[in-house]
Amino acid sequence: MKVLIRHQKREVEVAGRRRVRDVLAELGINPETVLVIRGTQLLTHDVHLADDDRIELRPVVSGGGA
Repeated sequence: MKVLIRHQKREVEVAGRRRVRDVLAELGINPETVLVIRGTQLLTHDVHLADDDRIELRPVVSGGGA
């Protein structure tokens, strides 16, 4: 599958069917720091990904009010 890591401006290939959490672990990415998106769908960490999927990792951004 192709993984676009938005905040690092890189794209990597990960082979094989696996869960989102396993892909993040393989890439050394803390699951609490990114949103995982496939198309227009936000994925949870237990979703299985196919070898032909393309996902995007976007950094979690939080902020406060005044």
